[in-house]
Amino acid sequence: MTQNNLLSRISIDSNICFGKPCIRGHRIWVSLILDFLASGMTVEELLEEYPGIEREDVLACIAYGAELARDCYVEIPVGKKKVVLK
Repeated sequence: MTQNNLLSRISIDSNICFGKPCIRGHRIWVSLILDFLASGMTVEELLEEYPGIEREDVLACIAYGAELARDCYVEIPVGKKKVVLK
């Protein structure tokens, strides 16, 4: 699947989940899926936990996060200094 096809699996509706990006047709926040992946959960574990979603939905969440990261600056503390990633 291409990046655009993956991103078509994400929806944003101000009347659903406070307008947060969700997996299309579900009330599962993209940020929730990314948090689970960041904590070490595998794609397979996510699919077991949320049987209504597909592998491509999880990949779409990752693609969405990657798109956001291209345009954002994140301050990361390193020791006592802050490093700004561009």
